[in-house]
Amino acid sequence: MSVLVTQQAPDFTSAAVLADGSIVDNFSLSSLKGKKIMLFFYPLDFTFVCPSEILAHHHRMAQFAEKGVEVVGVSIDSQFTHNAWRNTDTKDGGLGKVDFPLVADVNHSIMEAYGVVHPAGIALRASFLIDEDFVVRHQVVNDLPLGRDVDEMLRMVDALEFHTTHGEVCPAGWSKGDEGMKDTPAGVAEYLAKNADNL
Repeated sequence: MSVLVTQQAPDFTSAAVLADGSIVDNFSLSSLKGKKIMLFFYPLDFTFVCPSEILAHHHRMAQFAEKGVEVVGVSIDSQFTHNAWRNTDTKDGGLGKVDFPLVADVNHSIMEAYGVVHPAGIALRASFLIDEDFVVRHQVVNDLPLGRDVDEMLRMVDALEFHTTHGEVCPAGWSKGDEGMKDTPAGVAEYLAKNADNL
């Protein structure tokens, strides 16, 4: 397991099923450089927690798009298995159409580059928020039984945008619309004088 925050995101080129259902052999992460990217790994197609997470991302795609974020999913399954899962109805344990690419990491090189390999040889539930300069700004990694909260990633996107725009930092529990904190001793004192009891 490695911490990639503050580092350049490892680039990759691999086969994928795109949002429109087309299959390509050369999807590259760096093709999205200049945009914010939410890259997430999941263990396997046709399993249990995974479809709930992928659909949770899919149902929030309008919010990600509104925030200028591209979403990309990765597992060790082939592009053909991804395609079959997308073509299976949710009532039968499938995904249906999802509005973001699913990348095939058949040789495991992508999950190895991101340091998220489970001892069983599949990916942990890992998410990475990558900024417009291709720098990893946030990551979270869960063990296999623990599904992610996609709304928390949306909150992190808002926090990154707030910091980039205003230069202030985001204290504990910060949500869009809340005040930030100046990263100075005086800024901390001013913020805590008003908010300490509510943290």
